[in-house]
Amino acid sequence: MKRIKQWLMLAALGNSVAVGAIVAAPPDAARQAELIDLLKQDCGACHGMRLKGGLGPALTPDAIGRLSIETISATILHGRPGTPMPPWKPFLGQDDATWLAGQLKQGVK
Repeated sequence: MKRIKQWLMLAALGNSVAVGAIVAAPPDAARQAELIDLLKQDCGACHGMRLKGGLGPALTPDAIGRLSIETISATILHGRPGTPMPPWKPFLGQDDATWLAGQLKQGVK
């Protein structure tokens, strides 16, 4: 019985963390503009100015459709070891990365 309670507590904690990441408060309008500029300029330098691929893979909704927002935001924050994808955690917070991941899933214009 104790194991079941522990498992249920862990499951509830995991769900609250996952939901919290998805429903993070969006950044204010000024920060959103900064993040879109970063996405187009800095990410675009490797992923293509239209995010259709370059040194890095395409970041279009079709290309990343199978990836969750959590996976995308983790890649933004922690990079991809062994590849040119750097970690952006020194410059972005979790809310920023989650918001960017959502924008990528919707398609950036």
